[in-house]
Amino acid sequence: MEQKDSAGHESCNRAEPRTVVDKYYSVEFSFEGLETVYQFRIWDLSEHGMCVLVREDSAVLTYLKEEESFNMKYYSADVPGKIEQLETKVRHISKDKQGRFKGHLMVGLQIIEKENESLH
Repeated sequence: MEQKDSAGHESCNRAEPRTVVDKYYSVEFSFEGLETVYQFRIWDLSEHGMCVLVREDSAVLTYLKEEESFNMKYYSADVPGKIEQLETKVRHISKDKQGRFKGHLMVGLQIIEKENESLH
């Protein structure tokens, strides 16, 4: 049975701390060979912690691989303009079991370590 926290939200056992999801609003990354810079809103949908929703036909899925690490920019939810560059591992790429986001995949992310404390 799910428990509710003090704000009335359902909680469950997760691999990553809840504060990470609340700390950042979005994540940005790019790859050599792609001219596009991708920026995604961070969601709290995955059973394993934070994730981003990516369209199933997106070119970025060619570059994102499970268990690989990438340098990504995280935008603060609390401090406008604050950006942190963090080493991040792709934990999983999967369909939403509830089917709420047709045509999208959930890409689970786990922050490994901080590269630079903050960028402006």
